[in-house]
Amino acid sequence: EAVSIVGGGDSASAVHQSGYASRISHVSTGGGAALEFLSGNILPAVEVLDQM
Repeated sequence: EAVSIVGGGDSASAVHQSGYASRISHVSTGGGAALEFLSGNILPAVEVLDQM
């Protein structure tokens, strides 16, 4: 079994409109930032919050 992730507003909308959303593990409107986070990169805003 594979994990599938769709990220980005337009991509999420297309998946929902096509009827395939139930076949996707996770559909998010978060685009670039979500992909950066899933790649293990540090997000600047989260880093600042961690320092508070």
